[in-house]
Amino acid sequence: MNKCSFCGKTNKETSLLIEGETGFICKTCTELAYAMVEQENKKMPKFDPGPITRFKPAEIKKFLDQYVIGQEDAKKYISVAVYNHYKRLNQVSFVEDVEIEKSNIILVGETGTGKTLLARTIARMLNVPFTIVDATILTEAGYVGEDIESLLTRLLQVADYNVDAAEKGIVFIDEIDKIARKSDNPSLTRDVSGEGVQQGLLKLLEGAIVNVPPQGGRKHPDQPTIPINTKDILFICGGAFDGIEKKIASRLNTRVVGYYASREKEKIDKDNLLQYIAPQDLKAFGLIPEIIGRLPILTYLNPLDRPTLRRILTEPKNSIVKQYQKLFQMDNIKLAIDKDVYEYIVDKAIEFKLGARGLRSICETIMIDDMFDLPGKNISELNISLDYAKRKIEKTNIVLLKAS
Repeated sequence: MNKCSFCGKTNKETSLLIEGETGFICKTCTELAYAMVEQENKKMPKFDPGPITRFKPAEIKKFLDQYVIGQEDAKKYISVAVYNHYKRLNQVSFVEDVEIEKSNIILVGETGTGKTLLARTIARMLNVPFTIVDATILTEAGYVGEDIESLLTRLLQVADYNVDAAEKGIVFIDEIDKIARKSDNPSLTRDVSGEGVQQGLLKLLEGAIVNVPPQGGRKHPDQPTIPINTKDILFICGGAFDGIEKKIASRLNTRVVGYYASREKEKIDKDNLLQYIAPQDLKAFGLIPEIIGRLPILTYLNPLDRPTLRRILTEPKNSIVKQYQKLFQMDNIKLAIDKDVYEYIVDKAIEFKLGARGLRSICETIMIDDMFDLPGKNISELNISLDYAKRKIEKTNIVLLKAS
């Protein structure tokens, strides 16, 4: 005779006996277990967004300065936009007052210049729900890939499913340039991961009530959803926009004609054309005008020159060198690196044109053998000399990363 594995009641003594793989549970024990789970959930700490206007723009930028070297303009734009966003949220009534629009941001910069680092650092400082999502995985609804609503699913998960907190959060959409329109010419095939995604993002960026599946995945008619209003969610978009310099150069060369044209060309810094970026350049690259209009704040990140790369290597709170020193310290090994090694690492990063990420790749190549061999050995100090670093670089195939 079947009986409950918890209380021992038989199927004659209870109105419902649920069968599992190796046992049974009765209706009474099921209800008791459910009540216990609900009680435990109430004890769990919920996400608390805390005070909204906690930091002033100068304070936000000062915090960013500890982790991000250079990029003064980008840090200033982000600091002001985030501060104004939460001032906007404090606006109680729109009946007799001026309604403040959202200040969504788009960051343009070469790979490895710090777009994602800026976003992660902001998240570290602000006590608000924050998530970083990748635009390359998004497709139109009904196609293979993730729906647009998956951006909000991740924000909801970060907010511990606190809808009120999620509706005041920040979403960083990385690789926004990868959803650029593939061609200006009409095609027989749908651009489901390009213009189609841009069209889907319009309602999220401007503000709309979106039904979000709480566990993610593709929506279907019988699936429960959670309505989220995006009008108070700040969106920060970032992308490398590889090749947009040609669009900028073309626009600058055709803006004026005659005698003043040559004078203006002399003032243009051809090594950093991104500083002249304008919305029309984004349109020429492949972003639709509607989405550009919903990203009113456009700023850029400077390419990393040699002094900046040298500072990135050692100065920030979480600099690459400090990270490796901490890793070796956890094995009771003191890591020391000669100063001329720093210069060599920077030279190689410039040679390979990999930006700040190249610094990490080169350091990893130099130290990989030591990180493999030394743990567990009776060694308390490790010194990296220039000759040692050169030997490690020369014996690897990192030269294959060198830009053509």
